[in-house]
Amino acid sequence: MIEAQSLTKRYGDKLAVDDLSFTVETGRVTGFLGPNGAGKSTTMRMMLGLDNPTGGVVTIGGKRYSELHHPLRTVGALLEARWVHPNRSARAHLAWMAKSNKISPKRVDEVLDIVGLSEVANKRAGGFSLGMSQRLGIAGALLGDPEVLLFDEPVNGLDPEGILWIRKFMQRLADEGRTVFVSSHLLSEMALTATNLVVIGKGKLISQSTTEEFVARATDSTVKVRSPHLDRLRPALDRVGATVTPTDDGLLVAGVAGEKIGELAMENQATLHELAPQQGSLEQAFMQITGDSVEYHADLETESAEQPAGHAAVTN
Repeated sequence: MIEAQSLTKRYGDKLAVDDLSFTVETGRVTGFLGPNGAGKSTTMRMMLGLDNPTGGVVTIGGKRYSELHHPLRTVGALLEARWVHPNRSARAHLAWMAKSNKISPKRVDEVLDIVGLSEVANKRAGGFSLGMSQRLGIAGALLGDPEVLLFDEPVNGLDPEGILWIRKFMQRLADEGRTVFVSSHLLSEMALTATNLVVIGKGKLISQSTTEEFVARATDSTVKVRSPHLDRLRPALDRVGATVTPTDDGLLVAGVAGEKIGELAMENQATLHELAPQQGSLEQAFMQITGDSVEYHADLETESAEQPAGHAAVTN
């Protein structure tokens, strides 16, 4: 388990993380979400002892990272895929990491096989694509067979097959009883991958819940209704205060549970061809809940008018 207690980080006048407390449960994939500039990377760096908190503490299995004797055996992390000497081979890079934590050299070939890099193990890492670098970074995170894994944007550069692989892989790690904490901007993928969510904005905790609870709390659930007898059902829905929106082939009903709609249909002799809950998406929930916490807003018209030719706007 990971536990952050009143975690705070200040850079001069900039408060990057503000009294942040949350827990990451064992046996779950927990997504770490927030707008650009929310403090996600700073928080993960403090977890790994790369930045010292201004206040508060974060522990992994009850210990600070600096207190771990062989950290790679307890915590595996991927924060920066390109963090590797470009002239080292993938095998040499992992062998150096293994030796530093007294990990068996056999484990190097095992993790190379797990991430699908065995055939390029002796090639220079500097020639790897971003997707291959991501796989090498994941191999490094797995090297010590750790109980806790931290991934920052692990699907960057991966093709659809690779994204599906890392999704199933993270879920399998959680099923094995490991703690998996993953930050990503790809919300559609997080909706499929993460069981729990920690959502922050401007360095503060916005929400900690299951993914399902987060979406349900932030979006209006509706029920799709198709029936050849809408003329009988519609007045009954109006009488109970439902919000009804006609569609091409039926109705979208909000404010009334599907069970109640079914009862009304039976009472009014309305045959139902479809009665299907329509849950909002994680993207919709995220935009609604974090809207006031976005630090960097893009004004496309202003950017195109004011940005000098050949220069890209900086948004993070």
